[in-house]
Amino acid sequence: MVDKITITKVNEVYMRIETDRGIQLEIQDHFTFEVPGYRFMPSFRSGRWDGKIRLFDIRAKTMYAGLLSKLIEFAKDRDYEISCRECDFPIKTFTTLKAQEFIEKLNLPTDIVPYDYQEQTLIDAIQDSRVTFLSPTASGKSLMIYMISRYLNRKTLIIVPTIDLVNQFADDIVSYGGETPHRIFAEQDKNTDAAVTVSTWQSIYKLPKSWFAQFDVVFGDEVHKFKADSLVTLMTKLEQCKYRYGFTGTLDDSLTNKLVIEGLFGEVKVVTTTREMVDAGRASNFDVKCLAMQYSDDERKYASGLSYQDEIDFIITHPKRNEFIRKLSVSLKGNTLVIFNFVDKHGKVLYDLIKNSTDRPVYFVSGKVKGEERSRIRKIVETQPDAIIVASYGVFSTGINIPSLRNLIFTSPSKARIRVLQSIGRVLRKSPLKSRALIIDMADDLSWKKKTNFTLRHFAGRVKIYNMEQFDYTVQKVKLS
Repeated sequence: MVDKITITKVNEVYMRIETDRGIQLEIQDHFTFEVPGYRFMPSFRSGRWDGKIRLFDIRAKTMYAGLLSKLIEFAKDRDYEISCRECDFPIKTFTTLKAQEFIEKLNLPTDIVPYDYQEQTLIDAIQDSRVTFLSPTASGKSLMIYMISRYLNRKTLIIVPTIDLVNQFADDIVSYGGETPHRIFAEQDKNTDAAVTVSTWQSIYKLPKSWFAQFDVVFGDEVHKFKADSLVTLMTKLEQCKYRYGFTGTLDDSLTNKLVIEGLFGEVKVVTTTREMVDAGRASNFDVKCLAMQYSDDERKYASGLSYQDEIDFIITHPKRNEFIRKLSVSLKGNTLVIFNFVDKHGKVLYDLIKNSTDRPVYFVSGKVKGEERSRIRKIVETQPDAIIVASYGVFSTGINIPSLRNLIFTSPSKARIRVLQSIGRVLRKSPLKSRALIIDMADDLSWKKKTNFTLRHFAGRVKIYNMEQFDYTVQKVKLS
């Protein structure tokens, strides 16, 4: 007797898996993963959850349709016979020649010529209706999305994380020659006949399935965030949406998160890398300068007994450290982005220090600043050669397009791969106002005897990222005295 798995397409979200009970349990076990950091989550601590995500629902016999290739691989590895009913497989009839002919018909502005990897992304998307594209900052994501949506010519939903990106995507589409998209954020009207709708996910995830039924194509921007429950809920409402494309600059190292994203959007394909873009002259070259802040022995000894949060508070409220950031920010030539993590305790303090010590234009941006004002600041800075923006990680680490940014200063400790790479992406876009970008990474050495402090370990994590991404960097000690 041959062990057999039968897969049936339920809708554009799920597939049903029919097989005997033993193989069902095997599939469930194979597609079950522990969530990173689950031991610290309230639901685990209260005993309401075991800390695992099960991608195969053994009761409903369903799994995300985007995991079809992973299930087929599972079956082949075990010599299980597999059959598919109404399953979607890639169609290879959309060739390079067809892509080039279509791009020519788009009549893009003369200064916009798609790169080879952007053309290949169009081909990959049309050949396969589900793809997660790994596309670093400054790779021209909005142009790729525009070309795909124009070719498919179906009602399209573009989901972005912030109001700034709603406006930026809509403006980009118009600049390429497309029709003005409908924009949804805050209290904006949710209903439109426009061919393309650009919305924050926060504005629509609670809407009923009937509203999502109008869309045939969905793009998820910054798709690494779609592992969140609210975004999973949103994507599972798109039951009739066949064409599903995710874009992100980076994915974290968790297999669990990657499979959830692939289940919702499709397999990951690498568009290009930051190193490749810089080497090809398509992104601004840059230097990473790591400044290891040195503290007194008394401060090191004191900090050795601090909790993680107390150490952070000690660092960001340190008068000499903040004074150093002030002097550094004012001394750098060209548009400079100073990124912080805590608005009241750090961001506002830095803003006041910097603004009161220079005649250069200085702007403050956080989540509390309205979207219209953030867009206005972004456009103003584009016309200025020597402005300083003091901005929070949450607002300016993701997606904001200001090609003229020349300098970036990390003032708050972070080891998150996604946050670090996205923040660096702010200075990668090319501009006549800069020949090379500078990234300043502030580290804090509060180690005492054999004990290494929390944030210095975070810095080691960032150095690991720089090595993996083949970024050139230097380390310099700075004594706070």
